[in-house]
Amino acid sequence: MPSTHNAEKPWDTDDIDKWKIEPFKPEDNTAGPFTEESSFSTLFPKYREQYLKGSWKFIESALKKHGITATLNLVEGSMTVATTRKTYDPSAILSARDLIKLLARSVPAPQAVKILEDDVAMDIIKIRNLVGNKDRFVKRRQRILGPNGSTLKALELLTECYLLVQGNTVAAMGPYKGLKTIRRIIEDTMHNIHPIYAIKELMIKKELAKDPELVNESWDRFLPNFKKRSLSKRRVPHNVTDKSKKVYTPFPPAQEKSKVDLQIESGEYFLGKHAKERAVKEERDAKMREKMEEKKQQRLEGFVAPEEDAEKSEKKERKENKEKKRKREEGEEGEGKKEKKEKKKKRKSEGGDEEA
Repeated sequence: MPSTHNAEKPWDTDDIDKWKIEPFKPEDNTAGPFTEESSFSTLFPKYREQYLKGSWKFIESALKKHGITATLNLVEGSMTVATTRKTYDPSAILSARDLIKLLARSVPAPQAVKILEDDVAMDIIKIRNLVGNKDRFVKRRQRILGPNGSTLKALELLTECYLLVQGNTVAAMGPYKGLKTIRRIIEDTMHNIHPIYAIKELMIKKELAKDPELVNESWDRFLPNFKKRSLSKRRVPHNVTDKSKKVYTPFPPAQEKSKVDLQIESGEYFLGKHAKERAVKEERDAKMREKMEEKKQQRLEGFVAPEEDAEKSEKKERKENKEKKRKREEGEEGEGKKEKKEKKKKRKSEGGDEEA
């Protein structure tokens, strides 16, 4: 039989998008309604109860279009979704399962409902088990958000995904390609690789994708190559002892005395059980008395009057006496000068009268 591989296909034109996912319609389900019911349920935290209660009508109406029922159980704290006789899309129940998972992870209802679209997927990334230390985990989780949420916004724009950092998980929604990139970036961030490097790389790739000449070429020469700077892991001691000054001796150092040896020397080893307890109690009481005395002295320090400095007060008195003396002398000198001037005036006036 001749091959029909190279035969002409008049319907296969360049304007057809072969990767486009066509929406699944009721007429596409030729098998009819499902024979059995499928259901999924998930628990939600107590703080989400009020929000879910308020937005449940909106969620039910969104699921009703796909023929799926939703139940909110406030007693058990659970959400359940199930198929009905009107369900026509087999994948709708899986999207509904993802929807209740997102709602339990604090994703707003208007955003979570978008998961029912065919080209939108979700991924919940667990990040708590990637870092052992709690403080280190909090710092690295903050790196995903960035200052005023700028890093998170940049990742959302570059990957076309919605991100929500909540507690020990990161909820992501968007196309499959973007979710794969997001998971890699977040896992690298929790392994101490800053997300700014990934953002730079994504920005360069986005610009290169616009150039039609570089579509079939390798982009390695354009992408930044960040070298990992690993410091020496050898631990350097804080106090380096100079061994050259020590005199060499072939004999090993004397063996340190054990706890039993020290007890024998002090005589504690030969005491009875009650005597040992008494000695320990006396030692504890003595330490307690010392501490009480110290605290008493500290309390009394606040009530002790400050000592007046005798030398300073004497110096002040001397200064004041000197100033008084100087003022007195200045006053006497001023009076003497006035008297002299008056005498001169009198003499001049007497001399003028005689000449006349």
